Amino acid sequence: QVQLVESGGGLVQAGGSLRLSCVASGIIFNINTMAWYRQAPGKQRELVAVITSGGSTSYADSVKGRFTISRNNPWNTVYLRMNSLKPEDTAVYYCKVQAFDSWGQGTQVTVSS
Repeated sequence: QVQLVESGGGLVQAGGSLRLSCVASGIIFNINTMAWYRQAPGKQRELVAVITSGGSTSYADSVKGRFTISRNNPWNTVYLRMNSLKPEDTAVYYCKVQAFDSWGQGTQVTVSS
């Protein structure tokens, strides 16, 4: 029922930038807290950023000052702007509706040194 489609990943050089997008359906988007997670090879999935329905944001320490989460409610879309990318940011990135235990396909981000 909840559908999440991530896009925008790719291969970038260290120091570069990407903007990820996630389009959600099957929910009343504007009332839901949204989040971005990532999972690197051989590692557990970790929370990267959160944005509430009111627009309040929070970030993992590892990405503070570099990543920005935002949302466009009329488009049912949450974004993750990633600047100053590091090789350790390499992972599959997933968005999530925090109230539901559903995941999209994810989008691969690879940062080369």
